[in-house]
Amino acid sequence: MRIPDWTPSLKPQPQALVDAFLERRKGSLLNLDKALLWSEPLARGWNVFLKAVRTELSTSRRLRELGICTVALLTGADYEYRHHAPDFLAAGGSQAQLDALQAFVTSDPRGLPTGTALDELDRLVIQYAAQMTLDVKVSDAVFASLRQHFDTTQIVELTSAIASYNMVARFLVALQITPESNQL
Repeated sequence: MRIPDWTPSLKPQPQALVDAFLERRKGSLLNLDKALLWSEPLARGWNVFLKAVRTELSTSRRLRELGICTVALLTGADYEYRHHAPDFLAAGGSQAQLDALQAFVTSDPRGLPTGTALDELDRLVIQYAAQMTLDVKVSDAVFASLRQHFDTTQIVELTSAIASYNMVARFLVALQITPESNQL
């Protein structure tokens, strides 16, 4: 990491803030948290916001995680991918789908995702995430396809998950935050 790991002795933070991270992370801080805790307002807002994106949205967790994995691979955010690929699998995704996603990213991420492991909805979410990540603008055709499969709330939630993890990826990559040793 390009900055030192945060510790209470280097930069004291309110114990309630640290406890909120520890609760969300089930007892231990991640390397990402050790960067965020250098800024109390940033850490506070990030923890609340990303918790909502990860756990409180009604849109399919599997599809949100597929979008997040797409962002991670396209931006080179290995940390993000290592944390979210297992979440994708836990949400009902398959290793074959992750393999197809990786093949798409390494071949032609501005093209159409292929592979028998991916269904029509998977391909659409990957294409949407790729356009949001690489081009920012989303084609009218892709958005019209989204409207055929998702209601407005689901589109907003899927979009927010993809956009949020574009932010996370850029933070991770810029600061060269590495996966925890148990994630290697």
